[in-house]
Amino acid sequence: MKHKDGKPINQPNKNRTVTLAVTFIALCGFSFYLGGIFCSGKDSVVVNNIQMALDSPKESSGSLQVKPISFPECSLDYQDYTPCTDPRRWRKYGMYRLTLLERHCPSVFERKECLVPPPDGYKPPIRWPKSRDECWYRNVPYDWINNQKSDQHWLRKEGEKFLFPGGGTMFPDGVGEYVDLMQDLIPEMKDGTVRTAIDTGCGVASWGGDLLDRGILTISLAPRDNHEAQVQFALERGIPAVLGVISTQRLPFPSNSFDMAHCSRCLIPWTEFGGIYLMEIHRILRPGGFWILSGPPVNYERRWRGWNTTIEDQRSDYEKLQELLTSMCFKLYNKKDDIAVWQKAKDNHCYEKLARESYPAKCDDSIEPDSGWYTPLRACFVVPDPKYKKSGLTYMPKWPERLLAAPERITTVHGSSTSTFSHDNGKWKKRIQHYKKLLPELGTDKVRNVMDMNTVYGAFAAALINDPLWVMNVVSSYAPNTLPVVFDRGLIGILHDWCEAFSTYPRTYDLLHLDGLFSAESHR
Repeated sequence: MKHKDGKPINQPNKNRTVTLAVTFIALCGFSFYLGGIFCSGKDSVVVNNIQMALDSPKESSGSLQVKPISFPECSLDYQDYTPCTDPRRWRKYGMYRLTLLERHCPSVFERKECLVPPPDGYKPPIRWPKSRDECWYRNVPYDWINNQKSDQHWLRKEGEKFLFPGGGTMFPDGVGEYVDLMQDLIPEMKDGTVRTAIDTGCGVASWGGDLLDRGILTISLAPRDNHEAQVQFALERGIPAVLGVISTQRLPFPSNSFDMAHCSRCLIPWTEFGGIYLMEIHRILRPGGFWILSGPPVNYERRWRGWNTTIEDQRSDYEKLQELLTSMCFKLYNKKDDIAVWQKAKDNHCYEKLARESYPAKCDDSIEPDSGWYTPLRACFVVPDPKYKKSGLTYMPKWPERLLAAPERITTVHGSSTSTFSHDNGKWKKRIQHYKKLLPELGTDKVRNVMDMNTVYGAFAAALINDPLWVMNVVSSYAPNTLPVVFDRGLIGILHDWCEAFSTYPRTYDLLHLDGLFSAESHR
């Protein structure tokens, strides 16, 4: 067609419009496809069986159709299947430094694509706070700890239940008295200075459970070993816990995370391998934080006879431990009976005085202190960055003011600031109000263990702080590392890569929260 003057009229090209529409839809579909295979792409394996259908432009406006997928149920012997810490695969890995107990995730060809069944007789868990003291036997049907630790009162079986009297290896008469003594040694546990803690070799997490009532949020850590299902017992009780071991890899936490670390005869050889395990505790403990040890070689003068050794050997072990701690700028803070407390240096003055050739060595600038995902342990200790003085325990706001104060380390996260932190808090405070309308159980005793699968600053957890629950804040290993901010505000969390299975037992979380993350994690 032409104008009256003979010039052509520019009409829309229908064929071109259709082509552009089809191209746009195809690109969207391709992006979705790439998201689906991203995790397995790390193993250079493309997952097949991804079927997508694009409607014809003539029939719809580009809607995406995905065929539903059904999974079979696994056999009953997979009732407590944890893919990356599966005892069936231990024989593939050596005993050196117990590497077999670390994360060893199966390749895409070995992964199970079935639904993990509950044990026979499984019942809904007992609600918090009653669950701290008892759980259903059929939910965690394992007797090893009951049989082997009966004299230490970790737990005992009565009828259809396991009861938890609060005992432990170093506190068989009850954890309450043990923590009371600890608070006498560390007054900062009473006034809100100490808020976050980690218990290495936690048993059934009675120490962490007792601290919850004292306003201290603890991650209880234990491997999957012959102490059958320690972490599963902890989570069944409603106490924060993760599977893990200090071996050849860093723990999945940033530097300067915890206010306090604890070991009650956890059998970690602190002075062996050049003290590399204690260097990891030094990394994750914030300046001014406390390290507590009860058990060998503390109080060796009275206890050595029960440890199948000589008093000379125990004295030597204690002197080696003290020398190692001093070389990393720890000072003996307090000591009484079976408990000894050391404090990490509050500032960098001590580190600056150490000779350049001192042993153990200080890590150089090439070591990223906050890297905690499949990062090998190094034979050096991380010196805190002196420019973040307010991240030390002495200079931080006390709990609960700490929760809403913008942490100093927020400036380490690209694009983050005090204003973005404040905006995020306000956003989630409003969203939680809406969530509770959709899910009335949220905020009641029906929801105890919660995982925020893609947190930023932990604002989801902060908005729920007055509810009878705890939140494990998960930061993706391939996203900006905001986990230091989470810990600085007095919350707990962990680094993770959702291409792998999470480090926990099945049936241990009441609620999973996902905001803005495509997860290929199978239903467990």
